[in-house]
Order: sequence, then C-alpha cells, then structure tokens
Amino acid sequence: MATPLFESSIKSLPLLGRGKVRDIYAVDADKLLIVTSDRLSAFDVILPDPIPDKGRVLTAMAGFWFARLGHIVPNQLTGIDPESVVAADERDQVRGRALVVKRLKPLPIEAVVRGYVIGSGWKDYQDTGAICGIKLPAGLKQAAKLPSPIFTPASKADVGDHDENISFEEAQTRCAAALTDVLAGTGKNGAQLAAQARDAAIALYTEASNYAAGRGIIIADTKFEFGIDVAGTLHLIDEALTPDSSRFWPADSYREGISPPSYDKQYVRDYLETLTWNKKAPGPSLPAEVTTRTAAKYREAYERLTGATLD
Repeated sequence: MATPLFESSIKSLPLLGRGKVRDIYAVDADKLLIVTSDRLSAFDVILPDPIPDKGRVLTAMAGFWFARLGHIVPNQLTGIDPESVVAADERDQVRGRALVVKRLKPLPIEAVVRGYVIGSGWKDYQDTGAICGIKLPAGLKQAAKLPSPIFTPASKADVGDHDENISFEEAQTRCAAALTDVLAGTGKNGAQLAAQARDAAIALYTEASNYAAGRGIIIADTKFEFGIDVAGTLHLIDEALTPDSSRFWPADSYREGISPPSYDKQYVRDYLETLTWNKKAPGPSLPAEVTTRTAAKYREAYERLTGATLD
C-alpha cells in the first residue's frame, strides 16, 4: 500500500485549483493534469485523514469505465502518460493516480441518475412524492428500485457548499446561461446540451448497472459530469462510476425498507453520524479502524467490479 497523498505539490506545472479530492494543474493551453488525492469528503467537508490508496483506486476504476463505455460518449482522456509531463522528482505523486485530460468547458450541473430511491432522493420523495419534480409511484419504500432510471440533475456547488437537486428545466436554463459564448457558431445551444447530457447519463448508467449486476453489485445511483470542446461536442469528464460518485450495494445483502450496506463512503458517514459534530469544517479525525476499513471497501469495490487487483 502506497503512502497516502493528502495533497499534491507539483511545482513544474501551474496549479489551477483544488477540489474536494482532485488537484488540477495546467499542462498547456489544451490539456490538464488531474491528480486524484486520498482526501475524503463527507457532508461536503474535507476530512483531515486521507484514505490509503483511495486515489489510485478511483483512478483505476474510472479508467476501467472510460474504456468500457467509450462507445456511448467521448471522454476527456488523451492517453498521455502523466509521468511524462512532470519533473522527475514529482513522478511518484502522479503514478497510478493522475490523468492528462483535454481542457473542456464543464456543464454547470451534476448529471445524477437514480435507479433506486435513496439518499436525498428518498427525502424528496417522502416530502413530495417526487424527485426533482419527477412524480413517482406512491408507496415506495426506502431503497426501492424504480420502474426505470431517472435523471435528477443537481447544482454544482463550490467546495464546502452543498449541491442542490434541481429540475431538468432549471438544468437547461443554467446550461444556456453558462454555455452561450462557448457555443457561438456551433449551431448548438445550452438547452440541447442539457438534453444530450441527460440521454448520455441514462445510457451510461443503464449499461454500467447491467454489467455490475453480473458482478453481484447494484449501482443504486451515480453522478456524471460533462464538458464540451470548442465544437460543442459533449464529453464525459471528471470521474465515472467510482465509490466517490456512486452508491454501490452488494446484491446479496440488498432489501427494500433499509439503507443497504455499501462499498462507498457511507460507512464513514454512518460513523460521523454517531459524533456530536455540526457537519461544518473542520471535520473530525477518523479512527485508524475507520480509515482502514474504508480503504478496504474501496479496494473491494474495484476488485469485484473489474475482476482485477490493484498492485
């Protein structure tokens, strides 16, 4: 197991920003270096303790899905070795946990697809009988499977803020406002791109969940992010179908009416719920047992889904 990386310190490239998990550097005018750290956020707060090998697991799992689902929508990958764009003494920071990707204009929404009623969707359903304005059948239990997957976009919040569920119409409005200048001359508009992102997200989720079911894993829901190039072509960006962006449930322990055990960071959330913490920064330290078990859950999810092991 590699030494955990809480924060990268690449000096050979300009740092553009740090997210909850990823550090972003400029390679040139057309490409970025994205380093996936071992940071973990819960309730939109970055916790002080890294999860060993988390960044390597997320990078390997996202790479698996990018390859498997590339026929549905283009993605951000360039195929350039991250070690080739940093100084020699910085290669250990990027090895196995970084990608060189295309510079794309992100859509200002989180493209969330739900196949089951859980999380914030379950809360919305209890209050309104709908999720993001999509009316659902009455009488559904917690964790019930939906008749078909639904697209429930969310706002894209800054670090420390909460994403909020929005309607598809609001997603179209936000995309129109954010992408007008970029789409000038392409014959496309933001509302069309939002619809294209919706269709791509549902197609990605459907194929991935069918595959995962054959590996004994239920993908309850997931979040995608999309960006566009100068021609207005939609690309899958950021990560895809990892324990950070999805709920993975072991199929053999799933049942309706409860929040099923999972391979994602729900284990950490459940531990944090036992504390007297106001869910605001700074986050509390995690016991060694919690970090170790969380690392094991991430690794197991990767191994079960891909059939491979992480060196």
